[in-house]
Amino acid sequence: MFARKFLQKSSGGQKPAPAPPPRGCLITEDLDPRIVTHHGIPSTASLLAFDPIQCLLAVGTLDGRIKVIGGDNIEAILASPKQLPFKNLEFVENQGFLVSISNENEIQVWDLDLRQTTSSLCWESNITSFSILHGTGYMYVGDEYGMVSVLKYSVDEGKLVHLPYYVPTDALAEAAGLSSPIDYPVVGLLSQPCSKGTRLLVAFSNGLLFLWDASEDRVVLVRGNKDLPVEGKTVGDSLEASHDEPSDLELDGKEISSLCWASADGSVLAVGYVDGDIVFWDFSEGQKGKPSNHAVKLQLSSAEKRLPVIVMHWCSDVSRKNCGGKLFIYGGDIIGSDEVLTMLALDWSSGMGGLKCVGRADLTLSGSFADMVLSPIASSRQSGMFLFLLTNPGQLQAYDDTSLASLMSQKEDNISVSPLPYPMVVPTMDPHMTVAIFAACNVNDKTSLALSEIVLAAKARTPRTPSSESAQWPLTGGVPSYLDDYKLERLYMAGYQDGSVRIWDATYPCLSLIYVLDPKANGIDITGVDASVTAFSFCSKTSCLAVGNECGMVRLFKLVGHKSGGTLEVVTNTDKQAHPFHQEDGPQWLAAYSFLSSPVCTLRFVQSTRRLAVGFKCGRVAMLDIGAQSVMFVTNSLSDSGFPIKSLCVKSSPAPAGSLSGPTDHNSIDSDAHDDLILCAMTKDGQTILFDGNTGKMLASCLRPLKNPTAICMHILEDCYENSEMPSENSAKNPSGKEKHEKNSHTTSESESHSPGGEQNAVTETKLVDQRFANSLFLMCSEDALRLYSLKSLSQGSLESITEVNLPRPCCWMGTLKKDERECAVLLLYRTGHIEIRSFPDLEVVRESSLMSLLRWNFKPNMEKTVCSDDFGHVVLVNGCEVSILSVLAHANGFRIPESLPLLHDKVLAAAADATFSHFPAHKKNHDGAPKFLSGIIKGFRSSNEQKVDQIQDFSHLGNIFSNPPYLKPSATGDDDEKIVELNIDDIEIDEPLIISPITEKDKKEKKDKRTEKERLFDGASSDAQPKTRTVDEIKAKYRKAGETSAIASQAKDKLLERGEKLERISQRTAELQDGAENFASMAHELAKQMEKRKWWNI
Repeated sequence: MFARKFLQKSSGGQKPAPAPPPRGCLITEDLDPRIVTHHGIPSTASLLAFDPIQCLLAVGTLDGRIKVIGGDNIEAILASPKQLPFKNLEFVENQGFLVSISNENEIQVWDLDLRQTTSSLCWESNITSFSILHGTGYMYVGDEYGMVSVLKYSVDEGKLVHLPYYVPTDALAEAAGLSSPIDYPVVGLLSQPCSKGTRLLVAFSNGLLFLWDASEDRVVLVRGNKDLPVEGKTVGDSLEASHDEPSDLELDGKEISSLCWASADGSVLAVGYVDGDIVFWDFSEGQKGKPSNHAVKLQLSSAEKRLPVIVMHWCSDVSRKNCGGKLFIYGGDIIGSDEVLTMLALDWSSGMGGLKCVGRADLTLSGSFADMVLSPIASSRQSGMFLFLLTNPGQLQAYDDTSLASLMSQKEDNISVSPLPYPMVVPTMDPHMTVAIFAACNVNDKTSLALSEIVLAAKARTPRTPSSESAQWPLTGGVPSYLDDYKLERLYMAGYQDGSVRIWDATYPCLSLIYVLDPKANGIDITGVDASVTAFSFCSKTSCLAVGNECGMVRLFKLVGHKSGGTLEVVTNTDKQAHPFHQEDGPQWLAAYSFLSSPVCTLRFVQSTRRLAVGFKCGRVAMLDIGAQSVMFVTNSLSDSGFPIKSLCVKSSPAPAGSLSGPTDHNSIDSDAHDDLILCAMTKDGQTILFDGNTGKMLASCLRPLKNPTAICMHILEDCYENSEMPSENSAKNPSGKEKHEKNSHTTSESESHSPGGEQNAVTETKLVDQRFANSLFLMCSEDALRLYSLKSLSQGSLESITEVNLPRPCCWMGTLKKDERECAVLLLYRTGHIEIRSFPDLEVVRESSLMSLLRWNFKPNMEKTVCSDDFGHVVLVNGCEVSILSVLAHANGFRIPESLPLLHDKVLAAAADATFSHFPAHKKNHDGAPKFLSGIIKGFRSSNEQKVDQIQDFSHLGNIFSNPPYLKPSATGDDDEKIVELNIDDIEIDEPLIISPITEKDKKEKKDKRTEKERLFDGASSDAQPKTRTVDEIKAKYRKAGETSAIASQAKDKLLERGEKLERISQRTAELQDGAENFASMAHELAKQMEKRKWWNI
């Protein structure tokens, strides 16, 4: 679902028929900030839901978002209109729908195909329990007043329907022996396995447990309604359970905190209480033993004060024949103990009274517990039972049954099992991301086409196969999207603290990892090569990538290369060494420059890519000759206070056609023929210096004194006023209303520069600006202001701004936006999380938004270091473990949505699973004949817990049950469509009594072969004669007579007399039939006595 929520700036009355904006001018209608893609687990994750058939995992958050995760980098983010926590989240299994309940008791149904809500229902009371009947769209809702209602999601109508059926509280109270209806909150609703959905377990907060049969509208069993002697057991650190004497379990006021079925057939229920107790209740109907056999108490600790039992999940053990398994528990241990997840292996082969613990293991959590789900998975990657564990903040891990079994079998303490970590598409924390860039590629360039072929070949070799990091991750849900006309359009690159670089294909919303550039070179020892990455620069025309790190090293790569046995050039401040270096197809490491020990702050390729400008933290600037692999010049510190270089810009004359060359084309570069370059550098304190890009000579230095060193970025706007008039330098604005303070500017008359071979002093010359620079502007962004200058005035040493605005909040990042291939706006990110888009050249606000409204994020320190954008309105942001791409322009669809989006619901798999379940008995007999993946599904469900048994049952009868209130179901003997026939006594025609003559022996012989024994016994019972109903018109035509009123009255009197006679005759016939029936019964009784006296051989 794409977020389209904005914090728009209010405007005045609408102006009639505005004139069309000029080309490249940005207006409000051009903007529509929205989410294109989202990767990673939100830090506010709190709930889990799992669809075992589709193999999809859903993560609910505290801010109203839902993260849906499948396989092969398939992820989606769903955002509720209200930023509220979810307290319930469940899949409508195998149907492509997800149901959530917010803290305001709004029930929402999400369509996974549309990635949006299709229906919502606001519940009037506080929902305290919720459950979906597996395999159906029926939902049970329990509230704070003890009411249990039934809902159904109608796929055809696309809405939630509140059905008439409910569970009557007075019937529950009567079954429990209470004088008044139950009004305690419902804390648990579980459909009993193997009951075809008709039996529901209802648990109340006061400890009462009811098993309700909806088909019969009655309470089947009641548990926990009074003091009950139970068997008490305490599970200690050892594997042996200590058996205590039978004790009384005081249930009055004992509040239930969690529950789950502990058997596949629903005969045993495990209930956790707030005081830390766990009680196993026997819910088998035929149980006739002592009352003590109804319940067994279990304690994880003998301490007096224990944690509440928060969550419990059960996994049946097939080998124990439904008399044991594993119970996963969070809570119940002593207060103040380490946060662990406890696994108990239980067995009650000898009966409930003989329940014993045969194994215990504590799984240490990496963070505070949030939620867990336990479910079987049968796929091409993994099969078996998996435990998904969610801890804070946003850490998702998986454990398979093999690792859990090995943990359970260990006898030693402090034995740990490594979980399967969630394979993040874009790692941000491990390793830690330090810097990133988002680069657009020209799809028609030779380099981009070559990269496209490489990506397509890699996908063809490994279709739908995970990388080595995620090979064991069990999720496989969703269907990737494949478009025929693929061409590489965008690259996302990230640098990490360990010195590595990762590159993704960002053409479509699902990012695909292309390369991982390791900092180490096999067999070559380079000092500082594995330092944290601090700066990037990429040229899409030649696929050249420059990487700067914290030790001052600059590495140069070319992304498209072939297997070779070339050399790696290492350039230092003293010499240049060539090391033999064998490289495979793909990225080629060309050179490493290490001549200053100061961290690299910024990198900038010159337009021809033959030069690379480098800015250091110490305030110095260097120019590298890529073709000659040498250092052209290094300046002294540009700031008297040693402030770092924040930004570099290069202005050059157009290169002659065909002169573009890559970094390895040494022979094509003439060192004597250089482009006319102007290099502009800005330090953190706002000082701006212009250099000759070929010699390093300083042309001008302009310093605008700033109260605080808060300069962020600068940018040169090319040919902004080609078709319009250049604004006057006197038209500077100050929205705050303050007078523009004086600008102190000066031109430095002397500059020093030196090359690695020595230092050289030169007198600075004032260079005349060519006419081609006249229409270019210089944009400078600081933390508190945005200023626009003409490049011409800047080169003359003047800092008289054309436009200046004071920013309302502290700014931390700036980017630019193009429309119609012309730069038209600037994007600003504030430290408060607000986003502004201001148009050129007036720098007026066109649209406002925020990270909170778009992404539900709060701004975090240093977030601006990983923010990046391209010129086409795409912004990439990183927050913790989350990575998101925003699209700003309304009419732009560079990611080709929705065609490029993967499908979250696999309809082919859903149809196959439905067909498998409908023919489950046949597959059970002939298992080898089933398709492999369907057999895997069946295998997984056969070994699953109790909740998956209902998958293969028929629930069609529930429609008749839930469509009526309790006790008002239609008669089961009649057809709903059968019409009720009303009879009138006037329409009954009574014939005269029939005289039945005795049947002769001859007649019996003639009819012996024609009549069956049943027909002879029930003579005349098969008659189909029925009274005929007549229409109103027929009755009127029969009884309407012409004549006077007296004649009609006389006729009515005759009819009444005739009716009386008919009634008398009916009474007589009834008496005769009764006498005949009595005679027949007497004759049959006498005949039976006679037959008893006869021997069997006389019959």
